[in-house]
Amino acid sequence: MRLLKVELKRILKTRLTVILLTAALLLSFVMAWLPITFSYNSYTDAQGKKVELKGLKSIAYEKELQADITGTVTPEKVRQALENYQACLHKYGAETSYDLPDGVYGAEILPYAPLVHGIREAFANPDTGIAPGIWEIAPEKVDDYYHACEQRIVSLMKQEQKHHPAAQQTAVDLYSRVTKPYQFYPGYSTNAMDYQVLLSFLILLLCTVITAPVFTSDYQTGADDIFRCTKYGKTKFALIKIFAAFFISGTAYCLCAAIYILVSNSLWGWECTKTSMQMLYSIINLPNMNIGQMQLFIAVSGLLGLLATTSLTLFLSSRFKSIAACLSAALLFCILPIVVYMALPEELAIWIYSVLPASAVSLQTSILYAATDFDFWNIGSLAIWLPHVMIGAYVVEIPVFAGLAVRSYVKYNAS
Repeated sequence: MRLLKVELKRILKTRLTVILLTAALLLSFVMAWLPITFSYNSYTDAQGKKVELKGLKSIAYEKELQADITGTVTPEKVRQALENYQACLHKYGAETSYDLPDGVYGAEILPYAPLVHGIREAFANPDTGIAPGIWEIAPEKVDDYYHACEQRIVSLMKQEQKHHPAAQQTAVDLYSRVTKPYQFYPGYSTNAMDYQVLLSFLILLLCTVITAPVFTSDYQTGADDIFRCTKYGKTKFALIKIFAAFFISGTAYCLCAAIYILVSNSLWGWECTKTSMQMLYSIINLPNMNIGQMQLFIAVSGLLGLLATTSLTLFLSSRFKSIAACLSAALLFCILPIVVYMALPEELAIWIYSVLPASAVSLQTSILYAATDFDFWNIGSLAIWLPHVMIGAYVVEIPVFAGLAVRSYVKYNAS
């Protein structure tokens, strides 16, 4: 325990570590605030003047406007929203909302727009997947709204996973567990979820910079030659260094994630966390989660990805003699999922980036996007949903890379 305290103090007293951890804490507050600034609404007041609302005022206005549709999303509410939508288009002779006169959408459709967002997707053509126009949906069909959603996941998976019946069935089974009817509480934006992932990615980079010198700095300064001559200078010392790096990175991540969630939800309103994720993303998303649960899922998955990346960085640190070389290699692995996603064919890219440690928070490959998509690992008659693959990979990689780091350090030869 004494050696662990010494190692923790050694890392934390480093000037660069203090700067990076301070930056991470500040970023947590800044990133929680930024999505608020994107919220915008406008309306025309009684004097005919256009009033523009931004930030918290816009969110408050939207909540007031949509107060009547707050709570349980019943088929009756959805049908009424569709009828109102069609009546509004008919009133102005418009085919779509884009053809409406200025100000009409905000005044007449926005109050119930969230209930309409999934209707076209739910009633998409089962053979082609093409969503019908809003005029083509008969209001009486919406009485069977949730049954239509269940039928839609079946037809969608036949298109997405045409040659993999196991994946089709797995998706149907996952969706059957989703709690219905959905819940909706106005005001929240998917931008806040994106920024949670972006914050996690930035913390990953900062923690990688802190972790990279753990072994390499001792090699470079020659201090390692002295440590190896002591009683606990090999295996135990390596384990202490690894645990210290895990503790600092994990604690920093948990603190920043907690700050982000607390500040973000306080700004948007805690009631928004009860909204079903299907009301913000696809109406047939597979996770049985509301926004609050999805935030925790992203946070925990990101922590596992961070620890797996830290473990890999420690392994690299145990192998490289130069801090610059080690840090370059570690940062390359941090951005590698993005490179793989952009450079390789889709199917091959999915297989590769899903097992890379940093993929959970690497923007386009993040576990948030994996959870809102319908990708699977198909191995014979076995189908594994991509978020499950990613989490399983991190759980395996943490001890494997840590063990390799210990083995590499013990066998390291300065010559």
